[in-house]
Amino acid sequence: MSTWGGPVDVTLTGGRVVTPDGVLDRGWVAVRDGLIAAVGDGAPPDGPTTDLGGGWLVPGFVDIHCHGGGGEAFTNADPARVTKAANAHRRHGTTTIVASLVSRPVPELADQVRALTGLVQDGVVAGIHLEGPFLSAARCGAHDPAILCPPERGALDLLLAAGAVPTGRDAVRMITIAPELEHGVDAVRHLVDQGVLAAIGHTDATEAQIRPAVEAGATVATHLFNGMRPLHHREPGPIGALLDDERVTVELICDLVHLHPTAVRLAARHAGRDRTVLVTDAIAAAGVGDGVYDVGGLEVRVVDGVPTLAGGASLAGSTLTMDAAFRNAVTSCGLTVEEAVAATSARPARLLGLSDVTGELRAGLAADLVVLDAEFRPRDVMSRGAWVKD
Repeated sequence: MSTWGGPVDVTLTGGRVVTPDGVLDRGWVAVRDGLIAAVGDGAPPDGPTTDLGGGWLVPGFVDIHCHGGGGEAFTNADPARVTKAANAHRRHGTTTIVASLVSRPVPELADQVRALTGLVQDGVVAGIHLEGPFLSAARCGAHDPAILCPPERGALDLLLAAGAVPTGRDAVRMITIAPELEHGVDAVRHLVDQGVLAAIGHTDATEAQIRPAVEAGATVATHLFNGMRPLHHREPGPIGALLDDERVTVELICDLVHLHPTAVRLAARHAGRDRTVLVTDAIAAAGVGDGVYDVGGLEVRVVDGVPTLAGGASLAGSTLTMDAAFRNAVTSCGLTVEEAVAATSARPARLLGLSDVTGELRAGLAADLVVLDAEFRPRDVMSRGAWVKD
């Protein structure tokens, strides 16, 4: 990724600006020194302006669950390749991204965490999410069942230590756990004590097994519906328990493959904008196309944009980008533009503890912006006040 001369000082006018308080039909956003200096409606302040031609202006997207893109996975030790993956999504409007890692043996995962930690400090990625190996073999999806293991304290501490930094927040931000595993609830409690988000996913738990994990502090449902025991009217399982608990934020993969639009709409309406987050769960194929890819040591084939395990029908991540998730949410699933903004920017930023940095069009926050056309396709992206260019 390159930029047009670095951060610019400009007022963006002539667009429909989506703010925390609603849509400004004649809105403007003043950008100064990489920050949003002011947001208003009507006549803009004096100075250089750029007319958005009636497009939508929304905050930069925040993706808390992404494995790669642009042909590269976040498992790579090469910083240039990790940066390429992050930039592939940045061009689609994702200005803040969490690097998700798939199940591998714990020592290998610790090495991957160490390799990424410097890039977290450099701001290339906003943190690390470990999706495994503490998952149910019965609901493992595209995770190698031979690698899965219970979340013992020693394994957790090894992974957390690998992402420790001398000053500031440590790199590991979220770990997904199947709470029915041995040590599962204790692991949730330990993660919360360490300031790490405990997520529940890839689980075959009953509702009765989910409840103690939420009481222990689990606050995220990893891609709700996918990789978990189905909802049943006599056994709600994890879907019913997590969706119905006001303490839990639910991830939804809005590619219209993992979830039917009706499922997205039902979940989003029940959870509301304060608990709904859209994620990509994207693999290296995002932004590249069909072909054969390696995901956690397993062969994945992408055909017509849909990744599945070779020789099987199990979905293996997605090729989704956040602009498409936003567009699908509004045009196919019935969410309002304001609800889509909350689910792709404001709520995930708040979940990561970054609401004082990004996630909204509000004075004082970073100038992370996406200009969308009438069909909600990205025309321009600004990251930290600089226009993003291929």
